[in-house]
Amino acid sequence: MLLHMFYMLLASSVTFLPGSSVLCKEMKLPSRAAKPPSPSDFLDKLMGRTSGYDARIRPNFKGPPVNVTCNIFINSFGSITETTMDYRLNVFLRQQWNDPRLAYKEYPDDSLDLDPSMLDSIWKPDLFFANEKGANFHEVTTDNKLLRIFQNGNVLYSIRLTLTLSCPMDLKNFPMDSQMCTMQLESFGYTMNDLIFEWLDVGAVQVADDLTLPQFVLKEEQGLGYCTKHYNTGKFTCIEVNFYLERQMGYYLIQMYIPSLLTVILSWVSFWINMDAAPARVGLGITTVLTMTTQSSGSRASLPKVSYVKAIDIWMAVCLLFVFAALLEYAAVNFVSRQHKEFFRLRRKLKEQQRQRTASGDSKAKGNNMSGNIAPHGNQRCSVCAREEELAQQGLLFQSYGLASAPEMDATPIFADLPPGLGFYDIRRRFVDRAKRIDTISRAVFPMSFLMFNVLYWLTYKVLRHEDLHAAL
Repeated sequence: MLLHMFYMLLASSVTFLPGSSVLCKEMKLPSRAAKPPSPSDFLDKLMGRTSGYDARIRPNFKGPPVNVTCNIFINSFGSITETTMDYRLNVFLRQQWNDPRLAYKEYPDDSLDLDPSMLDSIWKPDLFFANEKGANFHEVTTDNKLLRIFQNGNVLYSIRLTLTLSCPMDLKNFPMDSQMCTMQLESFGYTMNDLIFEWLDVGAVQVADDLTLPQFVLKEEQGLGYCTKHYNTGKFTCIEVNFYLERQMGYYLIQMYIPSLLTVILSWVSFWINMDAAPARVGLGITTVLTMTTQSSGSRASLPKVSYVKAIDIWMAVCLLFVFAALLEYAAVNFVSRQHKEFFRLRRKLKEQQRQRTASGDSKAKGNNMSGNIAPHGNQRCSVCAREEELAQQGLLFQSYGLASAPEMDATPIFADLPPGLGFYDIRRRFVDRAKRIDTISRAVFPMSFLMFNVLYWLTYKVLRHEDLHAAL
């Protein structure tokens, strides 16, 4: 009995020993699994001194060129200056490329967002803006840079920049113009054998939803393309984007067009003012001319000194011409209304001349009896004839007004058609009526001419040239 119990205990102990050993092994397995490295150790191994990574050498060295995909996000767009022909914008520039030396499998995360200070430890494309006039980084509160590394070795580099880029402008249609401003991204040191830039397939250029410009409208379509540069040092990769801007002329309509239009209309008020009110009409004419001159100078103050004629120049020049013509119109009216005084002054001169000729004729008759006085009388007669011709030429002016001469002036051809018996007031009324007729005609001619100019002006610049410009862009 005792022997039987001993054998049973021995068998049970032998049966459970393998199970206990297996259980012990299973309990010891987790303690033997490899732990993931710490981030510091992983980065030192990936791109530290012990990794063998050299930031001075591009990926795929002596192999195919590195393809860098670019895209930009426009945060703000403004300060478009015509005088310096440039524009200012704030962008997020993003570049992505593959560096096989940065691929990893030891770390569980799919991507790593690294501190911007790590940018100095990796290779980066030498991108610059070919049409840049000025640029600056942003360091508030820290450097506005992003570095992200993926498991397959892709690198995403994003940076915030404020750029001032040149934008050659064609101002022939100013202020009804549309401009095309370009941004060019180019490699400085790597030729196309080493580096190639290309735009992202989807969303290459993104614009903030709340982006507004004070004078322009930024069109949604952007022209993406390539601008490969050929220098004597090689062929360098270059990509560009064209921004299409359409100017809104509301500001210029309020500040330039409407005031100049009212100034021209104001100059026409002088046509309804009595011609005898010389101070009022002259003062109004000079004031409008000086006002238009000031407005014309102000319109050119914010524009570059270009050699061609702009649309605003044509408008200001024609407005100045109209107000100046209104001032000259009163000069003509005043001149015509005072011609009756010249008429009677000339009549008195002609009468005096007639008396002198009579006296000279008597002297000549007496001189025939005196043989020694022939030459002096001949000279006097010749001088009288010259004076008569001079006065006759001056009198041609009155013939154009339809005026005739008095019977005592029949010897002068220009007064041959003057009805007999016209008095001072009748002749004066004829000249005054002619001056009033000039004012009456001007009241209709000036507005109609200015209206025709407006139709041609706005039809040309807002319809015809506007369509041609859109077709060109």
